[in-house]
Amino acid sequence: MRQAWAALAVVVAGAVQAQAQVPEPQGFHGEPYRSETPVTLAGARVIGAAEAMELHARGVPFVDVLPRTARPEGLPEGTLWNAPPHLSIPGATWLHGTGYERLSPVEQARLAEGLARLSGGDKAAPLVIFCKRDCWMSWNAAKRAVALGYRGVIWFPDGIEGWQEQGGGLEPVSPATP
Repeated sequence: MRQAWAALAVVVAGAVQAQAQVPEPQGFHGEPYRSETPVTLAGARVIGAAEAMELHARGVPFVDVLPRTARPEGLPEGTLWNAPPHLSIPGATWLHGTGYERLSPVEQARLAEGLARLSGGDKAAPLVIFCKRDCWMSWNAAKRAVALGYRGVIWFPDGIEGWQEQGGGLEPVSPATP
């Protein structure tokens, strides 16, 4: 009897876990951007932190898509404000703000031009796209890269948190310029 209850508990736990998985949406995901993401991305390979470290060591380009820190509202006019440094995976290219649900023409161009530059024009070249754990921005940007015809898209959903947990450090990066 005890074995039957144990087997039932395993089945129920598996069913609950299966229900908890977030399905891939048809389009792009908007607010809230910081929420549970799917474990898959059609057209892309999904990796964990250990593989991210291996790819980084081999020189595969890493693309950070987090937005810039916004100037705080309510600052008096003329107040000097410096954005805090943006910390990222060493050597990553910061294509800021390219993971939103909807992109402005400038953001879309930043993503397209950045991917073309990093891939050397080779749409089969591997590109690792990331931001933070449980952040839809990297999922959206990776989905856009796939839609742009890139076949070497690698999505790193654990992002900078997974990188640090694997023992990797972070460094300040500047936004990519066209």
